[in-house]
Amino acid sequence: MCVAGRQGDGSYRVSAPEPVGEAASLLDRLTHRSGDGPVLVGFDFPIGLPEAYARRAGIQGFREVLSALGEGRWSRFYEVAESADEIGLTRPFYPMRPGGTRQAHLTKGLGVASMTDLLRACERRNGTRGAASSLFWTLGGKQVGKAAIIGWRDVLAPALRSPHLDLALWPFDGSLHELLAGRGVVVAETYPAEACLHLGMEPPGPRWSKRSQEGRQAQRDPLKAWAGRRPVVLDPHLSALIEDGFGPSKDGEDPFDALLGLLSMLEVVLGHRGEGTPDADGVRRVEGWILGQGG
Repeated sequence: MCVAGRQGDGSYRVSAPEPVGEAASLLDRLTHRSGDGPVLVGFDFPIGLPEAYARRAGIQGFREVLSALGEGRWSRFYEVAESADEIGLTRPFYPMRPGGTRQAHLTKGLGVASMTDLLRACERRNGTRGAASSLFWTLGGKQVGKAAIIGWRDVLAPALRSPHLDLALWPFDGSLHELLAGRGVVVAETYPAEACLHLGMEPPGPRWSKRSQEGRQAQRDPLKAWAGRRPVVLDPHLSALIEDGFGPSKDGEDPFDALLGLLSMLEVVLGHRGEGTPDADGVRRVEGWILGQGG
């Protein structure tokens, strides 16, 4: 994860990426670290449900159902289906492993016409990037379902139930400005490919890849140019990592993504980009949104 702290002069100091540590205690640790100030946490996994699925499942709001997932009617929600006949509205993630699996199994099991119906509005193809992978499809390099399972089950749901955390979910609980002014911890969704656009970078694609050191290294000038335009100070260790492209390992993509997500949040917090949330009840209650998209 990558962390920025607000300084006395109003600037933000951005530290080098560090391990997340135990997921269950993450928000408590960040709250303790911040002292009396609010904490804005961005997660690179979906926070919300496709509206078409929610309608079929009888879900009125994501925030309300999140605490119930994994219990009662939803006791098997987080168990990834191993076969097509196990897929259902209360067990929507599929497949457990490759081999004889098709996306048609998922659409049939959830009663929708196509995989597009299992995308939220913020995940659909737009003029600047392609469509994301569906939340419920758990196979392949683009899949996000397994990260969502861990994030919802081990971080967000326990935090919502905790008497010690004043947790708000953006945009379900209000605008970012309102939440940062009145709540202890605010959680939002970020997306690295979208964050590139917020920072004035070319999105990853045919010309460069986040998975290669050379591709990440090629973005050092745009990243440092962005920091130079904003009241942002990069830690010397972080600056060295940016210059180096976060190392030769393909695992360098993870800290690079963490940095992109953090800087895109700062772009919104500093007022240079809007939150982007459409004025649509389905988005604000069920689907959620990627912070800054369309802002």
